[in-house]
Amino acid sequence: MSVPFPAAGDGPCFEDLSVGDVFDTAPPLTLTEAHAAVHQSIVGDRLRMPLDVPLSRSVARSRTVHPALVWDVAIGQSTLVTRRVIANLFYRGLVLRRLPSIDDTLSTSTEVVGLKQNRGRPERAASGLAALRVTTRNQHGRPVLDFWRCAMLPLRDPRARTGAADDMAALGVDPSPTDFARAVRDWDRLPLEDLRGTGPVPAPGTGPCPVPGGDVVSSAPELARLTLNVASAHHDATAAGDRRLVYGGHTIGVALSQAARAFPEIVTVTGWHGCDHLGPVHEGDTLHSTVETERVETVEGVRLAHLRSRVGAREHAEAPTREVLDWRFVALLA
Repeated sequence: MSVPFPAAGDGPCFEDLSVGDVFDTAPPLTLTEAHAAVHQSIVGDRLRMPLDVPLSRSVARSRTVHPALVWDVAIGQSTLVTRRVIANLFYRGLVLRRLPSIDDTLSTSTEVVGLKQNRGRPERAASGLAALRVTTRNQHGRPVLDFWRCAMLPLRDPRARTGAADDMAALGVDPSPTDFARAVRDWDRLPLEDLRGTGPVPAPGTGPCPVPGGDVVSSAPELARLTLNVASAHHDATAAGDRRLVYGGHTIGVALSQAARAFPEIVTVTGWHGCDHLGPVHEGDTLHSTVETERVETVEGVRLAHLRSRVGAREHAEAPTREVLDWRFVALLA
């Protein structure tokens, strides 16, 4: 059932949702050069294809958009359901069906596929978990990406007993290698061979490789606004316990920028096995990451690296590092 945006514009609480509800009224967004430039300035895009227009056109026959901008818009459009979000727990099974180009228009549909009320605790507001299937298409109705997302939402009535008890661990499907290769298998990859040797990913089995240097998280509300993310916790400090939460896609974008900075053979990302948010990130935190190669394989002529990025955050130089992200993604290699 398609669900309209709430009249008050404040988004649903947990008990307002039912499995099968569909939210599809977020404004479609046409990707422009301006979106690409602002996004690059915030997360630090280092992927060659979005930055090098002649290379992009020779490989993909179009000016491709950074994959993180694509999933940031999709997640932002899905926040019709999660404007009241307390925390995002995970993303699973994200697959880019095609990589959009500048001037493509993205529209997103978000379906509630699972609900689980959390056990009550005296020190914590009543809440529940909403599992969402997010599907994004372009202006021609062709699939761009889809994935599962799990968000924690508050209950309006702290005494409510909804009976919702779906198994969150059972939701989501790990894509196949063919799924990860599909979006790029028709590219002319010959021009990418010049990138080989410029910075190969770590060999499988060598363990996590620290990425030199850290990155300060800045312009957090600007990224949320750019990508149509209306979750209050990313805009209003009072909605997030007096410290505005950084949007999870922001942390992922910085992690990808760090990986591409250290390993320039990464051409683009074609999907994720999953992503777990282990702790909150706040604006002004400095992020450091490690990258580990779980395996490298060739699928339909496409070289894919299955990578794991683990990210830690620090408030200041003397503060302890907090684990905030465990992201397992798949990258096209030169």
